[in-house]
Amino acid sequence: MDWLNINIHFPITDPTWIFLLVLIIILFAPILLSRLRIPHIIGLIISGIIVGEYGFNILERDSSFELFGKVGLYYIMFLAGLEMDLEDFKKNRMKALVFGLFTFIIPMVLGVWSSMSLLEYSFTTSVLLASMYASHTLIAYPIVSRYGLSRIRSVSITIGGTAITVALALLVLAVISGMNKGEVNEWFWVWLAIKVIGVCFLIIFFFPRIGRWFFRHYEDNIMQFIFVLVMVFLGGAILELVGMEGILGAFLVGLVLNRLIPNLSPLMNRLEFVGNALFIPYFLIGVGMIIDIRALFTGGEALKVAVVMTIVATFSKWLAAWLTQKSFRMRATERELIFGLSNAQAAATLAAVLVGNKIEVSPGVPLLNDDVLNGTVVMILFTCIISSIATERAARKMTVEDDTGATDEKPKEQENILIPIANPDTIENLINMALLMKEPRRKDGLTALSVINDSNASEARLIQGKRALERSAMVAAAADVNVHTVTRFDMNVASGIIHAMKECAASEVVIGLHHKVTLVDSFLGTLTENLLKGTHKQVMIVKNLIPVNTLRRIIVAVPAKAEYEIGFFKWVERVCRMGLQLGCRVHFYANKDTLRYLEGFINKKYKGVRREFTELEEWEDLLLLTGQVNYDHLLIIASARRGFISYDPSFEKLPSQITKYFNNCSLIVLYPDQYGDPQETLSFSEPLHHNESHHYDSIGKWLYKWFKKG
Repeated sequence: MDWLNINIHFPITDPTWIFLLVLIIILFAPILLSRLRIPHIIGLIISGIIVGEYGFNILERDSSFELFGKVGLYYIMFLAGLEMDLEDFKKNRMKALVFGLFTFIIPMVLGVWSSMSLLEYSFTTSVLLASMYASHTLIAYPIVSRYGLSRIRSVSITIGGTAITVALALLVLAVISGMNKGEVNEWFWVWLAIKVIGVCFLIIFFFPRIGRWFFRHYEDNIMQFIFVLVMVFLGGAILELVGMEGILGAFLVGLVLNRLIPNLSPLMNRLEFVGNALFIPYFLIGVGMIIDIRALFTGGEALKVAVVMTIVATFSKWLAAWLTQKSFRMRATERELIFGLSNAQAAATLAAVLVGNKIEVSPGVPLLNDDVLNGTVVMILFTCIISSIATERAARKMTVEDDTGATDEKPKEQENILIPIANPDTIENLINMALLMKEPRRKDGLTALSVINDSNASEARLIQGKRALERSAMVAAAADVNVHTVTRFDMNVASGIIHAMKECAASEVVIGLHHKVTLVDSFLGTLTENLLKGTHKQVMIVKNLIPVNTLRRIIVAVPAKAEYEIGFFKWVERVCRMGLQLGCRVHFYANKDTLRYLEGFINKKYKGVRREFTELEEWEDLLLLTGQVNYDHLLIIASARRGFISYDPSFEKLPSQITKYFNNCSLIVLYPDQYGDPQETLSFSEPLHHNESHHYDSIGKWLYKWFKKG
């Protein structure tokens, strides 16, 4: 029958089958290779060799591989810039510069010497060939990202050095290409410098401002994702317009958007997921499809060129990593990681060899002949394999070393942030704020709570609470974090939160700021006042005016003797985590003695935080901060319950001061862990129980209604 006639022709050209086979490779290559303890990146490259033109010719390297491959390459460089710890990079920028020069100069010197002496090429050909050794591609970066090491010193140094050496290698390519076209004259360097500096200024100055404006006005997840991709490819396109490689533009866009996309955020998770699931594997399979293994067995000049290129490229990169390690007294594991990341040759190397193969030094004689072209693809194969294995090995060692060092520390309180959910409009902001505060390595530690009052419980309220919990779980799941959801019935909401804290062993509570409805309403509201009365655990009362990822500065007001509270270092740690995730400056205002404790703790535990310290002699001087706090700042006020050591009588004025002077900024009022028997006195810091103040509230509401009628 006709329907049994199945005609299959190779290479396959049907788009459905092409995409199906690529997805099968992406799915099964890592599974099979993991059994052999081989990095899955190698599996994708080998799969590309097998199905490509020089393998079984199952798939043709058509325009889809060109398109998705270029997207994947841009993605690698973009994620490298996006995940970089900018503060660590600033501290190590000289190390990155030194490594960048080492990893460019050493391959250039060895490359020119080996090409002229061993391969007997001309000086121009040798220089272009050496520039191919100097450049490298961060093929193994997904391995580092998977191990959670993307923000450590050695990775920052390698990424910074990559940008330097790739830029210099591409500059060599542009000069040689221009020389053969007769474009290099006295104005060549001037115009090139003007164009590159102008484009870099455009990206560095305008892109962050455009990004901050967009994220504040559009919170739709899909729109934000597409916007980021537009920025990435716009940066790449602009760099290509001035004659440089677009991957440098993608890297630069990653750097400038770094502080707008926190590491633990739904947007970051989406960017990494799409890149690692589709675009980057597509690029790696495409790299494998251009590799001709048969060049190894043809013998003669091609094999000699391939061996020389592979040995020189690998040894020169190892020597650069070794010199960097010795120059800055780094660990051997760090040297292995730097070498692993910087050894792979792919993107700029391919660009150089393809351009060189098209340039003719005389009719019919290319600058880089077919032997160099075949040798290059063989070099790409072996350097990618060596890079993946070395990076995987170093990353595993480094992770084990870090875990071993962590076992010597004293056991800490198990973190579990409780987030009572009531107002649907504040769910996303509260969850995102909690994500910034939590331990970054943990994939749990958040509990969303919906409390339903027994007195007015109904089916509609139950459904509303269920939907709120589902939404909170979705927001956290987008950041790859699991949220435990709890629905509780209780006599009143405050009592339900307090009981849930005990049942869930919550370490702290993040709750939204009460919205005043009537004149007799207190600043915090009855619910929060009763919560503060009923628990000694840390309570953070949050008011967000703008999305948390667009905050530019955190200002922290700390009262005197705050360092003597039990929970002092706990809340300072949460603030430091926020500063690291947002990449913004944290400015502490406190008296001299408290500042000494703050500086000591942060310098020891959180050196990467961008911090400032200013002396605040008296708490009454809090109004001096009005000139320091702007709309896009977060003001954190560390308060205290009445009767504890850091309590100050002027805390009673905080509600009116905040309402009058700090109403136009995002705010957190923070009550740290405190132990003891609080005094039964009505105050902003330690209000009475709802039951005790019930009669006073009733009288106040009656008077308010009476005056309103009058």
